Amino acid sequence: MQFIEEANKKALEMMQKAQPTLVGMGIAGDVVPGMHKKLVMHAGPPITWEKMSGPLRGAVIGGLIYEGLAATPEEAEALAQSGEIEFDPCHHHNSVGPMAGVTTYSMPVFIIENKTEGNFAYCTQNEGLGKVLRYGAYDQSVIDHLKWMEKTLYPILKEAIEIHGPIDLKNMIAQSVQMGDEVHNRNKATTSLFIRELASSIVKTNSSQEDQVKVFDFLNSNDHFALNLSMPAAKATMDPLGKIEHSSVVYTMCRNGTEFGIRVAGLGNRWFTAPAEIIDGLYFPGYSMDDANPDIGDSCITETMGIGGFAMATAPAIVQFVGGTPQDAMNFTTQMYEITLEESESYKLPPMNFRGSPTGIDIRLVIETQIRPVINTGIAHKEAGIGQVGAGIVYPPMKCFEDALECYVGLLEEEGMLA
Repeated sequence: MQFIEEANKKALEMMQKAQPTLVGMGIAGDVVPGMHKKLVMHAGPPITWEKMSGPLRGAVIGGLIYEGLAATPEEAEALAQSGEIEFDPCHHHNSVGPMAGVTTYSMPVFIIENKTEGNFAYCTQNEGLGKVLRYGAYDQSVIDHLKWMEKTLYPILKEAIEIHGPIDLKNMIAQSVQMGDEVHNRNKATTSLFIRELASSIVKTNSSQEDQVKVFDFLNSNDHFALNLSMPAAKATMDPLGKIEHSSVVYTMCRNGTEFGIRVAGLGNRWFTAPAEIIDGLYFPGYSMDDANPDIGDSCITETMGIGGFAMATAPAIVQFVGGTPQDAMNFTTQMYEITLEESESYKLPPMNFRGSPTGIDIRLVIETQIRPVINTGIAHKEAGIGQVGAGIVYPPMKCFEDALECYVGLLEEEGMLA
């Protein structure tokens, strides 16, 4: 139908012309819309404490201790159950969070502006892998690390970005995709480009040489640091689509560890959810699928934009992290062209003869082909306090897309558009 094609054309044009740019950093309470001291933002669609999975509860406990709102895990859990704390998705506050996605008032965040549309997105700094808050760990070492990130890492990076000036994240991601990153679970090239971009500005900051060395060592040891830049870059790119009437393009995919949720451009802020699935992947020694929590995190906003799992063909080394073979990676990308409307003009994949990555998931095509978007992701332990236990491949529940399409068709019928 012509009016749907016109709406989708507008959505795709917004995606292609988006210009996500790192413009600064700030404290969440100062810059994130709607943030307050008793708000805990989390990954995925809306959820209550009672329905939260182990890793999300663990991250909430850690966040409340980090904020000084509780002194012990027991106090934090009691506070979380009391009704005093507001829980709301990061997505409702122009933000994204990897895995548990917990963001609290005092946490430093990156500020990304989509220069084309003028909208902003926010994301915390990446802690690294393993025993970290975003995987539900919350012991004293986790809190101490978060405090170092707030008191040392953040001031140095904030000043360095001010010295350097805005950083074009779209260009950086486009380069890293051609250097072997798919920019979701492999960020080695992106992180390296970020360090290279900021290096001279970091040494110009008013910080001690000792702290500068610690910052460089941390960035160099954390290949996933740039994930917390690619995610808000994708968020800033996709958010404007939520206002395009009649578009059938998916502009949000995310999960809270209990449910998977999607939002469709022509249906605005309405969530379509279904139980999150268990991830098929590689597990750390001593762990198995029996230990895994269902799929969790906002990071599949990258797949929504057409990178991550959709760009695995360009990142054959990713299979060492998530399982499978390089040919599997090629096959995943090839299949995603069947449920998308266009190819990216910016994110070109060398192994695919520089074909643009699959861009613009259409709910109609997902239902027609019965092909679900592929997502590569980390695996959190199902119990609070343990952390990451592996990484692998997962898919959204088909019910999300079935319900969204049913609602979409119903809305068009109400408006008399299908007569």
